[in-house]
Amino acid sequence: MTTTDDPWLIAGLGNPGPQYAANRHNVGFMVADLLARRIGGRFTSHKSRAMLCEGRLGAPGAGGPRVLLAKPMTFMNVSGGPVTSLSTFYRVPVSRLVVIHDELDIGFGALRLKLGGGDNGHNGLKSITASLGREYYRVRFGIGRPPGRMDVAAFVLKDFSGTERKELDFLVDRAADAVEALLTAGLEKAQGAYNS
Repeated sequence: MTTTDDPWLIAGLGNPGPQYAANRHNVGFMVADLLARRIGGRFTSHKSRAMLCEGRLGAPGAGGPRVLLAKPMTFMNVSGGPVTSLSTFYRVPVSRLVVIHDELDIGFGALRLKLGGGDNGHNGLKSITASLGREYYRVRFGIGRPPGRMDVAAFVLKDFSGTERKELDFLVDRAADAVEALLTAGLEKAQGAYNS
């Protein structure tokens, strides 16, 4: 049984290292970084092979939801290991796990919040699902499909384009708002406000 003070585990997916920092595949890290700034926290290394930031969402002193923000420091396709380790270490059930990730099948910047479902070929989700099952929340950040015949793997590992970067800060901010709404208002209301 969970109580109102039980933590949520929010995992932003990406690849570690400065060469990947601005890649489309790293938008989960970007949203997690913004959430950490909002709670006035900073990421520190955790034995689970993840960077972790703990705090409460919402205005200081407001007693918002307790969160464990995580950025797995393994590569994307083995994200399940660190996420599972954190879930076990902090006793966070899969019903209180939120994964923020890039999504090819949604137009750039559009959001879709959902519970459960398939991995749609996303190796980070595949890894997490293999370890924990599929009944966790997802905040899917649209990056669109690659142009022409460009390889999908090459596309997700490229930086956002100059045009996309002009809007990116606003869109990452909106995704962070969506995570907060999911935790405070519930899935249905958050979907109504942010699924675009």
